[in-house]
Parts: sequence; structure tokens; C-alpha cells
Amino acid sequence: MFKLGDFDYHGKTVFLRLDINSPIKNGKIISDARFRAVLPTVIYLLEHGAKLVIGTHQSKPYKGDYITTEEHAAILSRLLGSEVEYVEDIFGKYAREKIKALKPGEVIMLENLRFAAEEVFYRPLEECERTFFVRKLSPLIDYVVNDAFAAAHRSQPSLVGFARLKPMVMGFLMEKEVEALTRAYGTEERPRVYVLGGAKVDDSLRVAENVLRNGKADLILTGGLVGHVFTLAKGFHLGDANLEFMEKKGLLKLVDWAERILDEFYPQVRTPVDFAVDYKGERLEIDLLSDEKRLFDEHPILDIGSRTVEKYREVLMKARIIVANGPMGVFEREEFAVGTVGVFRAIGESSAFSVVGGGHSIASIYQHNITGISHVSTGGGAMLSFFAGEKLPVLEAFRTSYERFKDAIKG
Repeated sequence: MFKLGDFDYHGKTVFLRLDINSPIKNGKIISDARFRAVLPTVIYLLEHGAKLVIGTHQSKPYKGDYITTEEHAAILSRLLGSEVEYVEDIFGKYAREKIKALKPGEVIMLENLRFAAEEVFYRPLEECERTFFVRKLSPLIDYVVNDAFAAAHRSQPSLVGFARLKPMVMGFLMEKEVEALTRAYGTEERPRVYVLGGAKVDDSLRVAENVLRNGKADLILTGGLVGHVFTLAKGFHLGDANLEFMEKKGLLKLVDWAERILDEFYPQVRTPVDFAVDYKGERLEIDLLSDEKRLFDEHPILDIGSRTVEKYREVLMKARIIVANGPMGVFEREEFAVGTVGVFRAIGESSAFSVVGGGHSIASIYQHNITGISHVSTGGGAMLSFFAGEKLPVLEAFRTSYERFKDAIKG
């Protein structure tokens, strides 16, 4: 796959696909973490004289955080200390004129790419190549740099459509992500521990099945809703309040799948031994084998308990490789962040090579100043797809482009 140093960008027009899709509150972006992650790539291209056209998406149609990229351009301008011009167009005449008028070292940001209908659907590379988006912009572009790892599991025009038409190059963030995840997945170092939490239960089950079946994991620790599903699969009752919630979320139908994984790999999947609920406004920890578990009928589980954190910590301190995705509970409420913070702190203090991903995980890590994690991934869904052993369309597009244009590398 092509790396940034493979080409000379001076005076060349570069389409830089980023994923700076960010959390929004009251119509405003509340975190610049993803902007800072891609800054080295942006700076490199500008310092090397590229005419830079940035494309990103923000949310999906009809969602509350589906906004223009005007503020994205303003935030990037502030971080760069120079203007990133917001262009209120994607591939129309106005956008194309702006691209043609660029000078070396100048940068524009196109409108939210998902304002274009073609960009909302997933299609094979060949179909993406034939979209108006790609056909209108490709004549104006010399290189495509993709630094949108968080969207690497999607096949959309801006992500894969240029691969056979222009050299498609990995940005620094993309390169770092691929290296870290490949190391964690491919290593023979042991023990290899996966920590699967959060709410993406079906994705986590795919990961568990893949890494256990292919000998990539020695132990799996579970929490969040993933832990709930495996706990039910082990035959424990989690009370009416929790079953009702899981039914609403469509999670009970996944219990049979979790059971099949346990049938094949039972000792390798660990589940919580205690949980925390909100009882009269305070955190109350309940052992899964105690009589107090009757409280689960009326009080939803909001976190794993302290005994579970301690048991998980013992495992993590002995690990050589750790892959973690998703929180252990409702960490947004401080009294129920105990599990998430405790587990992530243990990962940071472990001597293992560690990869942690997922938007909620990252938020918790930064919020609680947790250090020592080897690699914090910007892509939760993409990371889960990678460890589930699935082909990521963007990585496949890089390979396709490399085969097509490898003779064009400078010197």
C-alpha cells in the first residue's frame, strides 16, 4: 500500500478523505480529538506544496448531529493557524471552480459529503467509481490520500471510488492504525486478552468467534451489554428490568449465538461476577450469586462491580497483548464509571502491547487522564470489523490502487 512519502505533491491537487465526524451538543462540535489525530497528515501535505481538497462526512440524514462542515473548517483553521476555506458544495460547478483555483499550500473543505445521496449508500468499488461524485472530481485530482480509518469498513464513493483512477495513499493516521491492529492480531505473543464491552453486541460476538476459532485470543473478558448477553448465555437470570431493556434493544435473540460460542470455548470467556445498580440514588454492588440479585427485577444494571474489576485486573496485568473495545457500563455517570475506568487503568498499567478503540472508550480514556495504552484507535466499528477477520473495503481499495499505480512511485 502507498505511503505519504512515496510521491511528490508540490503543485499537485490532492483529495484528502478524513473522518472528522465529531460529537455535537446544541449544534456545536464538542471534541476536536479526531481533528488532532489527522493534523500530521494535513500539515505534511501542505508543507509539501499540495493543493488540498478535504472531504469528510458528519453523521447521517435526519439525525440531530447532521450538520454542515462549516465549523469543521473553522476548527481545522484554528489548529493549523491558517485558513481552511469552507466550500458550500461537493462536486457541483462551484466546488470544481474552487478546486481549479487552488494554489500550492492552500486548502479547502467541501460540504458534508453525506449531503450527496450517492455517499449515503454502500456499493462495490466498481459502482462507486461510476458515481457523479467520482466522475466529476477525478479529472481535477492527482492523488487521493485516505486518513479516514474510522470509516474503513464502509464502501462509499469518497472512500473507495478513486482507487483505480488515481494513486490512493495512506495518511499517517491510517498507517499507524493498520500497523497497530495488524501487530495485535497477527502476533504469537501470549497471553492475548480481548476485552469486549459496550453496546455493539453482534459485532463483538463476531470478534469473539473469530479470534477464538483462529487462535488469536487466549481469554475474553466481557462487560457492558456484551457481558449481559454472555451472562444470560451462561444460565444466570439478570432480572426483569434488564431483560425488558435487552428485549427492546433486540439483544435477547443474540443469546443463542453467545451460547454456541460458550459451548465451543467456555473457559476462555469470562463474565462479570458482580454488577452495580442505582439503588435510591446511590451505587449499589450486587454479587451475581447473592440473594440481593432480586433487585435486578426493578433496577437496571449500570456497571460491572468492584470484584469483577479486580478479577479482570489480575488477568490484564499478566497479558502480553490486549485488545479492548467499548465501556464496561454507563460511564457517563461518574458513579458508574468505576468498571470502565478500572479496566482501562489496568490496561494502561499493564506491560502488554494494547489497542483500545470505540468512541465511548476514547472519551473515557481522555476524561479520566488514563495513560500507558499503546494505541488508542479512532475507529470502533472499523476496528471491530478488522478483529472479526472481515475485509475492510478501504484497505482492499488501497491494495487495488497500489497494484494499478505501483510503477508511478518517485525515484
